[in-house]
Formats: sequence, C-alpha cells, structure tokens
Amino acid sequence: MSKNTPATYASAGVNLELYDQAMEKLPDVMRRTHSSRVIDLPGGFAGLFRLMNGQIRYDDPVLVSGTDGVGTKIKVASAAQKFDTIGIDLVAMCVNDCLCIGAEPLFFLDYLALGKDDPVLVPQLVSGVAAGCQLAQSALLGGETAIMPGLYQPGDFDLAGFSVGVVERTQMITGEAIRPGDVVLGLPSSGLHSNGFSLVRKAVFDIAGLEIDQTISEFDQTVGEILLTPTQIYVDAITSIRQAKNLWPAVHGIAHITGGGLAGNLERIIPQTARAVIRRGSWTVPSVFPWVQQCGNIEETEMEHVFNLGVGMVLVVAADQADAIREVLTDGEKTPYVIGEIVAGDGGVELV
Repeated sequence: MSKNTPATYASAGVNLELYDQAMEKLPDVMRRTHSSRVIDLPGGFAGLFRLMNGQIRYDDPVLVSGTDGVGTKIKVASAAQKFDTIGIDLVAMCVNDCLCIGAEPLFFLDYLALGKDDPVLVPQLVSGVAAGCQLAQSALLGGETAIMPGLYQPGDFDLAGFSVGVVERTQMITGEAIRPGDVVLGLPSSGLHSNGFSLVRKAVFDIAGLEIDQTISEFDQTVGEILLTPTQIYVDAITSIRQAKNLWPAVHGIAHITGGGLAGNLERIIPQTARAVIRRGSWTVPSVFPWVQQCGNIEETEMEHVFNLGVGMVLVVAADQADAIREVLTDGEKTPYVIGEIVAGDGGVELV
C-alpha cells in the first residue's frame, strides 16, 4: 500500500462487515440460555439481570464470581478443527469454582480475542459457551469479541470468561466447619477437564508422536475426540444437595480439583486444626490418565500434582449424613466415591 493511500480499518486487518456477520448470529444462541430474570436491552452496552423477583428473594445475598480461560486445550481444538465444545470447558472452569462457595450460578460473560474476523468460527465457539451455560443453569448475558491483528496471528484465538452467582450469607461454604470425623466424597470427573494440557500435548504429540486424527483402539476414538471431552459441570449435583435443605448444613467444604491435583486444591479449604487423609485406590481412575502417563513416561507424583485423576470435585461432609448425600448425588451408575476422612492435624492433605 502506498503511503499516500488512505488507511482504513480493513487495511489494518479488521473487517467490520465480517465482524457484523459473526455478531448477527449470536443473539439467538444467547437467548437459549435466558430466564425470566434477564432484562432485555437491545443494543445495550451491558447485560441486565434481576437478582430478586416475585419468586426469588434473598435476606442477605452475597455475590460470588469466578474467572478462567480454556488454556492450551485451545491448541487441541484448533488441530482437530472442532470448536463447539471448548466453550463448555470455559463455563465449567468458572462455574465449578463458584459452586465451592455454595453459590447458585446466575449469569456468564465471555471474552473472545482473534487475529482476524471469522464469521464461521465465532458462532461455533459461542454455541459451545451457550451449551455450557445451559448445563450450568446460567444466562449467557453478554460478551466481547475483539479482533486484534498483530497481537494474534491468523488462526489464533483465546477464550476467557467469568461467572457470577449468589448465595445467602448464612449458607456460604467456606471450609471453616470442617472437623475431624468428617467424610471426604469425590465426584467423578469426565476425564482430563481443562487443565494440564501443556503437559498433555507434550506427552501425546511431542513424545508419543501421535496425530490428532489418529484412532486409539483402546478408546475407539481419535486422539482429538479423547482430548476434547468437555469438563464436567457440577451444578446439578450441588443444586440437588442445596434443595434438600436438611442436608445442606452437613456440607462443610467443597473443592474444585484442577491444576495442583487433589492435594493442592483440597488443602485450600482444610482448617489448621484438621488434616485430610485421602486413600489412593478408593476411586476409579479413567483410562485417559494412564494413557497420557504412558505417552509421556510421566511419573506418578507428577500425575497427582497436575491432574484430577478422575475426581473433579470434592465434598467434605458430616459423617452422619454422608450416605444420604451420596444417595442424593447418585446419577445412574455414577455414585460419589468415599475417598477419605478428616482427622486432627495441621491443615494439610495426606495421600496414603
């Protein structure tokens, strides 16, 4: 381009016509997630949500917020050219954190950054976010799509977001109530979830030399299908306990198991007067974990430090209500595992 040619946004790498094409597909996707508590504001600069209405009232509401991204699982989605599931991962990583306080998820906002306009890719990504919001019983209230040529190369993108929930102050779960004698329950994960993918990609692609579309006979799936299994969202599980009001006071602590593994995340809620003893072998480890471990020749201690190994969320509950809570949480063949107990101690987590 000659220096005398007038510069335009398109010549700088941002095509507003393509941007508008992508944006016009999103309102219908978002509307699927809306409840009567969403206030429509066409063309508005922000989303509106009623905290209370005629059916829902709070005495002392506390807003709870969590934020996260998809991480390098995005690289797997790009290699597989499958973009409609990592939005579920995004919602899960944010909402599951809010659940640890006992919050009811209310709404979600996403942030998508790309190197160039892509009216095909954007709706696929947002449809995944909407699917996650439906699973999380959250309204996809809005978001932002940013086109930043030069910062992101063509084909590159990042996806982040945050969840907002609410909980009555008197019903907050903080871990302060955890005491010796409590039982530790593990809720099954759906697999790798959305953490540790820098190590996963190194093990599977760099060391084992596998291809994204290669079928793994053990799973009868391609590598891409195995690795893109969405993160489990635990809203239904926590809601079922909350609705059984006699059981909710028996929940003393909740931990979302992500990077850092069982020990690293559970110790965040254990008071200094207690210690969690977790029994290895007390739950079923999904086959994806030993497969990744074998691909990268990863040591067991590293696996325990990085991955959830089959337990995506942990509940610390009163012993006399543990069986009742397990019964409420049983979904088909998926029953929460009894993975340990709380003893007197110094705030740590011990795997035995």
